[in-house]
Amino acid sequence: MTTTLEQPKVEGAEPPPARMRWEPWALAALLVGTAVAYIWGLGASGWANSFYAAAVQAGSESWKAFFFGSSDAANSITVDKPPMSLWLMSLSVRVFGLSSWAMLVPQALLGVGSVALLYATVKRWFGAPAGLLAGLVLALTPIAVLMFRFNNPDALLVLLMIASVWAMLRAVEEGRTRWMVLTGVFVGLGFLTKQLQVMLVVPPLALTYLVAGPPKFGKRLAQCFAALGAMIVSAGWWLLIVELWPASSRPWIGGSQNNSILELTLGYNGLGRLNGEETGSVMPGGGRGEVAAAMGGAGEAMAGGRFPGGGAPGGGGMWGSTGITRMFESAQGGQIAWLMPAALILLVAGLALRGRAPRVDTQRASFLVWGLWLLVTGLTFSFMAGIFHAYYTVALAPAVAALVAIGSATLWRRRDTLWVRAVLATTLLATAAMSWVLLGRSASFVPWLKWAVVVVGVVAAVAVLVPALTRGRIGAVVTLAALFTGLAGPTAYAVDTIATPHTGSIVSAGPNVEGAHGGPGGMGGPGGMGGAGRTDGAAVPTLPGGALAGATDGAAAGATDGMGGMGAMGGAAGGLLSGSEPGAELVALLEQDSGNYTWVAAAIGSNSASGYQLATEDPVMPIGGFNGSDPSPTPEQFQQYVADGKIHYFISGGRGGGMGGDGTASEISTWVQENFTAVTVDGVTLYDLMS
Repeated sequence: MTTTLEQPKVEGAEPPPARMRWEPWALAALLVGTAVAYIWGLGASGWANSFYAAAVQAGSESWKAFFFGSSDAANSITVDKPPMSLWLMSLSVRVFGLSSWAMLVPQALLGVGSVALLYATVKRWFGAPAGLLAGLVLALTPIAVLMFRFNNPDALLVLLMIASVWAMLRAVEEGRTRWMVLTGVFVGLGFLTKQLQVMLVVPPLALTYLVAGPPKFGKRLAQCFAALGAMIVSAGWWLLIVELWPASSRPWIGGSQNNSILELTLGYNGLGRLNGEETGSVMPGGGRGEVAAAMGGAGEAMAGGRFPGGGAPGGGGMWGSTGITRMFESAQGGQIAWLMPAALILLVAGLALRGRAPRVDTQRASFLVWGLWLLVTGLTFSFMAGIFHAYYTVALAPAVAALVAIGSATLWRRRDTLWVRAVLATTLLATAAMSWVLLGRSASFVPWLKWAVVVVGVVAAVAVLVPALTRGRIGAVVTLAALFTGLAGPTAYAVDTIATPHTGSIVSAGPNVEGAHGGPGGMGGPGGMGGAGRTDGAAVPTLPGGALAGATDGAAAGATDGMGGMGAMGGAAGGLLSGSEPGAELVALLEQDSGNYTWVAAAIGSNSASGYQLATEDPVMPIGGFNGSDPSPTPEQFQQYVADGKIHYFISGGRGGGMGGDGTASEISTWVQENFTAVTVDGVTLYDLMS
């Protein structure tokens, strides 16, 4: 055996792990297996989240749209996130042409990269077995499987967050400023991916380095400020350009009410997520009566906080109940919670075992940074009152995976101690119990598996208590039993996720879950909308009030026709959460003389516009952005575009405007309805604005 890394010798620190001959083969198997799993059947999800798919198409056609993250190549409005994740997919589409595969394969490769980087980060200080376990747990986490096969920004965000921890731990190891600067760069790039969500990892990074960094405290503090400067520069250059660019020659900043990237950062994508007062949201504070009026019984349920998160009164309203157990509830549990109890137990035990290590001990620093990541992010998600979706929990996956791996490795090496064996046994029992609960929520999904997990988990826990059964070949069998206990449930969910196409704006991994009616691809929580995100023919649940969640007739019961109010949630015209699906006749009509117009059509809401744009590969104006509530364009601007002959058709249906905004989308709809004649093509109502 040969040592593969050199570390400074620190009194009290454990020697660096030695390299085994099987390591490269095991790593290759992990990465190849991850790549196959993430790429297998990737095209079945089509455009996945068509909101981002349309922006990818636009960026592949226009460098200006590429830079700003515009929804359409004519640059009417941007998506409501910075564009960095779109850049990778747009470049792929530029090279390989527009297709689901060209868009989604980069996301899958980000997943493989995340697994590889987490392996390298853990392996450096805890050995290859721990690194392989960390990579395997991340690769099989159900919500990670989904997000690395989808086109949301979360895939790139996860990779950059892992990279920031890797760089910071290198700084703890060497004490060099360059590593802290690199840490700041990764965080800044994460900001350009999903804005303030990446900031959840900043306190763990800073506190860990201030505690464990080798230099004196003053220099450590200065190095943290250097990292802050690097973060500001790596994110601020784009923000500065966008803020200084004349508003008249750039797209409207989607998600903002005042056409400001700073407002978007601090409001809709910032404090609004914490306090629930997101201006321009589907359900802003004080706007619930409008929803109830527009949607009848379904709207009343939403206004009462029973949709889509299923939150109890006074909890989290429509985004779910808030509280310490939120991550374990029906909507989120199957996504991320399988190994969270184990991670928390192993965190405490690991810190206890490293308690007497020197201040600069990298292993204790690892426990500290991953543990703080899990606690800070988990508690924020648990108590945030604003927009929250189950897929956000992918940001917890690296921390859970790392803690399970480094905690297991640390405790297994000390298994001669009675209390350590007791902790290992407790961890196995807690994991088996968690799997029993989560698998029990899907009664028809592999019903025997929860029994197998519990039986194997109990046997493994008992075996761990007997020292003689933790060594040699019997010890290897016990290790395999422990792996089965922890990974059988997530693996079953992962396989189901890979086999199930997912589309729509709000998706979830795994099978349908009792108490989380959204199911795979649905709106997440109890009482939420399902169906829209699942394309495997699963039964479509109903909305509160009796409306069909996956209605394909262009209108749900109690909803309006899309000329105002909520609009359809699916169907040919699209809706708030699902993209439009135009027929061949309608596509041909839109493509006719398309070169004579800046926008071949306009539709309310980005998802409504997205399907037409992706089908024609011509710009379609998404009035009002994602929610249809952004004041872009104004009625006067829209009328001038029509007078100038820039827009050919107005497509009815989809997401109506006015709720939470200033009603500009509704005003545009009314003006069109009053001044132009409606025709129906392929079941979609549209207006020829040039007639």
